[in-house]
Amino acid sequence: MPRRRLSERQIERIERIQERRRQHLSERTQAALSETDAMDEIQPREGLVVVRHGANLAVEDAAGAVYHCLARQNIGHPVCGDRVVWQPTGLAAGVVTAVQPRSTALSRPDYAGRSKPLAANLTQLVVVLAPKPEPSGYLLDQYLVAAENMGVATLILGNKMDLLDPAGRRAFQDAFAHYAAIGYRTAWLSLREDQDLTPATDHLAGHTSILVGQSGVGKSSLIQALLPDRDIQIGRLSQATGLGRHTTSAATCYRLPAGGHLIDSPGVRSFRLGDIPLADLERGFRDLAPYFGNCRFANCRHDQEPGCAVKAAVDQGLVHPTRLASFQHLAAGSERHG
Repeated sequence: MPRRRLSERQIERIERIQERRRQHLSERTQAALSETDAMDEIQPREGLVVVRHGANLAVEDAAGAVYHCLARQNIGHPVCGDRVVWQPTGLAAGVVTAVQPRSTALSRPDYAGRSKPLAANLTQLVVVLAPKPEPSGYLLDQYLVAAENMGVATLILGNKMDLLDPAGRRAFQDAFAHYAAIGYRTAWLSLREDQDLTPATDHLAGHTSILVGQSGVGKSSLIQALLPDRDIQIGRLSQATGLGRHTTSAATCYRLPAGGHLIDSPGVRSFRLGDIPLADLERGFRDLAPYFGNCRFANCRHDQEPGCAVKAAVDQGLVHPTRLASFQHLAAGSERHG
């Protein structure tokens, strides 16, 4: 069948269409090359996440400058204390492209039971106690188990000592003396009576710390005392992120005057230990650990079984009885969920 000949008008029309397509391809190619050149000029940078509020992040670079960043969806969920890789996308703005491996992470289970990181790269957990509300040794032991399994230092910090008379203070401190005896550091503060924060600041310098404890023990007032320039830091971070008043309710990593960082997060303040494997629970009790495995029965629950090495240690005064009680309570929960 003979091919149909095109008219001159049809040929011109086809040529115009092809020319437009070539021009469009050329423009796209040039744009891609320009974008590649720009990306080559903007090298990836390292930074520290100092504020997280929803999808908004404030990332601090090595020079102390703060940038408002968003995170790519496929990199997980950066949290305060994370070391990240990011790239500038504009003036004081950027995108986080990767999260560096975490040395430690404080997590709690979400509503689905999955582990949800709250803060990263901590080196110290500060457990705040006070005479009121009455301190819970069981809750304190949960914090210590978390710290032992994270591999971070722990400071037990008694606050509001001004609520007690001298005899009451001695009795309060004596109630926690067995923690100092097994190697946990303790410090005692009375912000109303004096402004000497040395008992706390000496332990905080050089660490990335986070405060945990019951509601009402004075964590907020303690943070304000430890950070005399907190309002300045909040203003700087608020200006960088555009979060305004939301900055005070966001997870925030502050610089301490004597060096180190202090992370404050509403989610962390109410932290509780979730379900934990028995092996991790045993690792969390440093004073009981030497006696595990020495019982007569391999499956000893350290309760009423004969030949229990842990119970024998308690009877000999080598382990405080409240510590074994906490272990038994937590172990029962571990068995229920294990």
